[in-house]
Amino acid sequence: MKYTYKHTIAACFISYVIHAVIVSFAPLLFLTFHEIYGISMHQITYLIVANFGVQLLTDLLASHYTLYLGYRKSLVLGQVLCAMGFFLMAILPEVMPPLTGLLISISLYAMGGGLLEALINAVAQGCPTKNKEKIMSLMHSCYSWGVMLTVLVSTAFFFFVGIGHWRFLAFLFGLLPLGNMFLFLHVPLYPVVETGADVPNYKELFCQKNFILMLLMMLCAGASEQAVAQWASAYAEMRLNVSKTMGDLWGVCGFSALMGVARILYSKWSGQRILKISAILCVVSYLLIGLTENPLWGLVGCALCGLSVGAFWPGTFSMATIRVRNGGTTMFALLAFAGDMGSVLGPMLVGLGIHNGMNRGVLGAIVFPMLMTICMEKNKKA
Repeated sequence: MKYTYKHTIAACFISYVIHAVIVSFAPLLFLTFHEIYGISMHQITYLIVANFGVQLLTDLLASHYTLYLGYRKSLVLGQVLCAMGFFLMAILPEVMPPLTGLLISISLYAMGGGLLEALINAVAQGCPTKNKEKIMSLMHSCYSWGVMLTVLVSTAFFFFVGIGHWRFLAFLFGLLPLGNMFLFLHVPLYPVVETGADVPNYKELFCQKNFILMLLMMLCAGASEQAVAQWASAYAEMRLNVSKTMGDLWGVCGFSALMGVARILYSKWSGQRILKISAILCVVSYLLIGLTENPLWGLVGCALCGLSVGAFWPGTFSMATIRVRNGGTTMFALLAFAGDMGSVLGPMLVGLGIHNGMNRGVLGAIVFPMLMTICMEKNKKA
């Protein structure tokens, strides 16, 4: 079989689906971990911090990995680490202290996910395709569909098989990166990528005001998205008192579905104005989630948040490729680092305020979409 750039793009798209599973599977089980292992809700926050914390450290070092290993070996390594994390997630909590076992397995697949996230954007940019901004937006939409896939498959599995057998589902999810690994062993990586083991140009990047602004926007994008995404399932059960199935389908799945729709729409009507409207809409969704006690409006707020944050990541990445000079692999890695830093800070802020009520935790994180709105104003004047 002859592999072409279309197969390369497909492998990149699948990598974003895998990244979605990495980010969204464990949160569906937070209350289960609390009940069967006795892990407190405060300790649950450690799992979120481990996931995104390891990812952001990997993002920071990704350009150095690539410099020594090359792109193909780095991409294959990322897939292997993701698979190992899921496989061990099904085993380690049973043979050692549960929290420790979960932290180890989550850290492993987070390392793989961080490596993929930092490299995949450069791989896709290197392919000889027209309208790269559209490809980037569609690729990022695969993350949203990946979250939906995770929620729908998990909900069906928990309903028909039972949530007590979640370990088997973790093992099945581990097969996905193994399959994608074989694609990356064979697909072509184009010259801009193969010669892209570039020496990190940190000084040149940080001397550009536009790059600093893009980093801040990525931080706000990650925080605004994950503060709701990571806690949506628990929020629906604890704050809105709806069933797990209802909360996951209408809260988490609604969030992801509209986020995916937003990214597809952004691929057709991209622009700074869309990002600014999205930032304002995100503030409104946070107010709705934080202030309402009505289950319907709370779930609407979660879904509306997904619609509002959808354009943040692909929009900032695309804007950076235009406004930042000589970015290369290092720029993509640092932007991913900033996004994952926000993905730690947002959920962590919610977790810290959760003892005062889930709604107050979410309202505390509203600072990030508000800051995103300010960044868009600054970007307009830049």
